[in-house]
Amino acid sequence: MQSKMYTTKPLPQQQLSDSNRRIIDPNGPSPLVYQVWKGNNRFCLGGRLVFGPDLRSIFLTVFLIVMPVILFCSFVSPKLVNEFPHSVANLIIAICVLFTGYVIILLFLTSGRDPGIIPRNSHPPEPEDEGDGSSISADWPGNQNGAPSLPPIKEVVVNGIVVKVKYCQTCMLYRPPRCSHCSICNNCVERFDHHCPWVGQCIGKRNYRFFFMFVSSTTMLCLYVFAFCWVNIRKIMDAHDCNLWRAFLKCPVSGILILYTFVAAWFVGGLTAFHLYLIFTNQTTYENFRYRYDGKMNPYNRGCALNIVDIFFSKIPSSRNNFRAKVKGDSSSVFTTSMPLGHAMSPEIPKRSFDIETGKRQAVAAEDFEDIQSQMESVGGLERCGAQPRRTNWDHKLNWEMSPDIRMLAGEFEMERGFTERQKINGGL
Repeated sequence: MQSKMYTTKPLPQQQLSDSNRRIIDPNGPSPLVYQVWKGNNRFCLGGRLVFGPDLRSIFLTVFLIVMPVILFCSFVSPKLVNEFPHSVANLIIAICVLFTGYVIILLFLTSGRDPGIIPRNSHPPEPEDEGDGSSISADWPGNQNGAPSLPPIKEVVVNGIVVKVKYCQTCMLYRPPRCSHCSICNNCVERFDHHCPWVGQCIGKRNYRFFFMFVSSTTMLCLYVFAFCWVNIRKIMDAHDCNLWRAFLKCPVSGILILYTFVAAWFVGGLTAFHLYLIFTNQTTYENFRYRYDGKMNPYNRGCALNIVDIFFSKIPSSRNNFRAKVKGDSSSVFTTSMPLGHAMSPEIPKRSFDIETGKRQAVAAEDFEDIQSQMESVGGLERCGAQPRRTNWDHKLNWEMSPDIRMLAGEFEMERGFTERQKINGGL
């Protein structure tokens, strides 16, 4: 019987992601952290500015702020010059322009900085390394199957109150108290408040102060424009001895700005009032909607005065991430896939792969194939025996992924092994 040779077709270059290219090119220059960042953030100016994935929403926010001011300065302020002394009218316009610039600066201080991202671990923590005074939750059944695994929840004490912290399967770490994983940015954020679509960024420990200043300053800007548009309408009514409707017809831009700023002031003003309440009680938006501290003691509430000092006068901590630093060691460790609770794919697997530039396959040791197969079988065994914890609601995907080239090597190994078995059978016949 004539044997049939099997050949593999190399993957098209466009199907291989940038991350895979960096894994298989160990001789190239070391990438920077922001170039291989596994979150959904977008970076500008060589990693100096850190934005969320919805960067385009910032331009909409800037438009909604700047356009009313342009209309005010172009159509309303010239009428105010005739009604007020020249110096006073110029001061009204200057304050409006400068205050708008101040609001835009606060917007970019909020959206363009690290909100408090906690760096991911390259591998899950070992259970014996967790000697930080925390304890395993009573709900965790323990190591009943004899295999060591990490509990999904631990208990820590904050100001004498027991607080449960969860294990993040994506970042492979136990989240500190008040930390949560943002499904939009795909990062664990310290003192997570919420993800704001208007600024296109998570609101956390390092930018909450600027976020509140941005919202409150936008409220004052709306009230400023609203007030002087009303002054202009009143001046028109007195000068022409007409009613309100005729005054609107004589200066329609003032009427439009009054309606626009009235609606906007209710929105951002209500948001300002809500966050004032959160600041006074030392809560976050996430905690307020999820835990409802009204019916029980808030472990973070230190009194109104100290809570205000904590938000506005405490030092903002430095970022835990140096996005412009070079990746230390083997860059493949950056792409270690996230495995559930104590299982991570070995970073040594992809050390021999395909040459992207030439499309030719390098020699792959049989041990690599065996390593791939054993890792796949071990993960499958965990899922079958039920040792894998229940996935969180936001994680609809598998807990681990293999790069396309590794998946292809595993498939080729299966074909080669099947071909060898058929040869043995044919030889026996």
